[in-house]
Amino acid sequence: MATRTKPAKTIFVCQNCGNEFPRWAGKCTQCGEWNSLVEEKIQPVKRSARVLEIGQPSKSVLLNDVIVADSHRIKSNLKEFDRVLGGGLVPGSLVLNSGDPGIGKSTLLLQVLSGYAENGQTVLYVSGEESLQQVKMRALRLGLQPGNFYIFSEVDIHQVLAEIQRLDAKIVVIDSIQTMFNPEFDSAPGSVTQVRESAMALLQLAKAKEISILLVGHVTKDGAVAGPRVLEHMVDVMLFLEGDRHYQYRILRGIKNRFGSTNEIGVFELNEEGMVEIENPSQLFLSGVNEEISGSTITCAVEGTRPILFELQALTTSTSFGMAQRTASGIDQKRLALLLAILEKRMGYHVGEFDVFVKLAGGLRIEDPSVDLAILMAIASSYKDRILNSKSLFLGEVGLGGEIRAISQLESRLKEADLLGFHIAYVPKQKRKALNLKKLKVVELENIRSALTKFNN
Repeated sequence: MATRTKPAKTIFVCQNCGNEFPRWAGKCTQCGEWNSLVEEKIQPVKRSARVLEIGQPSKSVLLNDVIVADSHRIKSNLKEFDRVLGGGLVPGSLVLNSGDPGIGKSTLLLQVLSGYAENGQTVLYVSGEESLQQVKMRALRLGLQPGNFYIFSEVDIHQVLAEIQRLDAKIVVIDSIQTMFNPEFDSAPGSVTQVRESAMALLQLAKAKEISILLVGHVTKDGAVAGPRVLEHMVDVMLFLEGDRHYQYRILRGIKNRFGSTNEIGVFELNEEGMVEIENPSQLFLSGVNEEISGSTITCAVEGTRPILFELQALTTSTSFGMAQRTASGIDQKRLALLLAILEKRMGYHVGEFDVFVKLAGGLRIEDPSVDLAILMAIASSYKDRILNSKSLFLGEVGLGGEIRAISQLESRLKEADLLGFHIAYVPKQKRKALNLKKLKVVELENIRSALTKFNN
């Protein structure tokens, strides 16, 4: 009697959250996204075919028998990249590197992988989007010619896994995870099923063989990582490369890190030589400060353990329309509206009749609340057309009552300002350690009224 083959199962998968449904619907009931359900056919496969031959079967051990050794980290030739990872790449980790198209993800990882190869590691660059010749041309443009650097153009995940094990590569880059596909599943590359299954296969290999794998991930128009949300939970580290295309500066942020802090950032400059590290971002962002215009203030934000000084500009002008405009670049729009309401209510500045534009120089985006005082001072400076001293620093979070609240890591911010030659710093009245400052004078403020009084004088 002939064996009957079980027919393929048809399901509908949400491309936003990855949930599966037996029938199509216009709206995903899990995440609320509209028109995100896509039909996929799951071919039944033998269980043995789904098992990856990547190591010996696992065995359970007693918790007391587990030996914990200091985690050895692999250093690259880019200190800024190692900083974001928490000191280097951990063997057996799965790292997801995402960012907007054309922001420099492939360039950065090609340089990082080349650095590992120069340090004696056997590395493999798997390209699912470009040919071998295209990867070679980019490497020549960047001046990269290391040994032990292998490139492989393939999208079949089984072929990729086999090649990694054949080379015994220790560090692998997959560019990109959305191009990988598993032939056992009847769905297009980039779909939820393909991304999930391909990432799971790479995760199993990374943990079994102590191989560090770096994935390149595409992002959607909303800035989220394309594919199922479960991908972000599977990886050990998630990095995001951001920056304005009209600026050459790029910032690498840690969104998730099981081996270190997620507050660190790496600053790069994208030019003909690739990603060039910026060791002192403060000097870079303050290089174009104009000392003869109103509406310009200097403040300091802390990203991880690094204080960064930058210029904040504001412009107020009489509105020509019925409703005043509020435009913010580098800070949250609602945050700007809140600070304007405080300025009008507590200080009587009639900013409702003016268009207000606020911009962070250099294409930065800051969420640190300690820049509130600098934003208000820049708006007041432009409103009254009064020039502020370019060697003055403004720090402090502003409350709804107009009070200036304490901020974190004040000492490190003051040290950085003193090192860069600033003369005076307006800060909240709070407990702080005694510092041996060379030129910097510290003035404590309790509310914005005292700040604007000093400004008027």
